[in-house]
Amino acid sequence: MQESTANQVAANATSSFTEHLQRDRPELLPFSRSLQGGASVAAPVQVPHATTIVAMSYGGGVLMAGDRRATMGNVIASRHIEKVFPADHFSVLGIAGTAGIAIDLTRLFQVELEHYEKIEGTQLSLEGKANRLGAMIRGNLPLALQGLAVVPLFAGFDTSAGVGRLFSYDVTGGRYEEHEHHTVGSGSVFARGALKKLWRPNLTAEQALSVAVESLYDAADDDSATGGPDTVRQLWPVVYTVDRTGARRVPEPELAAASRSVIEARTIAGREA
Repeated sequence: MQESTANQVAANATSSFTEHLQRDRPELLPFSRSLQGGASVAAPVQVPHATTIVAMSYGGGVLMAGDRRATMGNVIASRHIEKVFPADHFSVLGIAGTAGIAIDLTRLFQVELEHYEKIEGTQLSLEGKANRLGAMIRGNLPLALQGLAVVPLFAGFDTSAGVGRLFSYDVTGGRYEEHEHHTVGSGSVFARGALKKLWRPNLTAEQALSVAVESLYDAADDDSATGGPDTVRQLWPVVYTVDRTGARRVPEPELAAASRSVIEARTIAGREA
């Protein structure tokens, strides 16, 4: 009986782990859930939401950064949440929206890419990764229409083209390639304004880190759902860079130095805004 079951699983094998779950165990998918009590957009449930994510290209790769605050209505639900994750060796994913579903989708996407590599014996192209993520987001559309939306940013190093690339999405799974920089989340309008002024072509990784920290600082300055660098708790943004050597999480000492540099410059300037 066990051998027969194993043979059946092998016969139905697919390079997509998500398709495998949809066929055999759909209840395990993050978006195969329904809200109780008929909750709707008009009366959304109170759950933690994640904001804000910024990403940009720099000379040799891409960088993605996220603040550490999650909110639930007017309450700070967490000061320690992480919103940027490695998807695989050459790509990263940043989440904004309903935190629980977004984190589950991130884990599923990580398994999806690992599963593909094991089945096919090669890595999925960056374009293929971006398309598969879009399909996952599209699967969450019924919950998004009930107020539980997930809107990620995806970035990676295209090993065939030798460049870093950045992709944004909408709640329907629509995929859009961005150039230079992009940001999502409730603080995105303020972060985008900072990026327009601070970003320039061929930044070094160190310069891109400074731009990311300052744009998140601007977002936190005007958006209560975005958390700025916390010098008391020693909490800094989560930042990843991706280049031809792979994804790298920026260490805490580098983040602390970049954050203090921004804070000191603004303290010396002594400006109100």
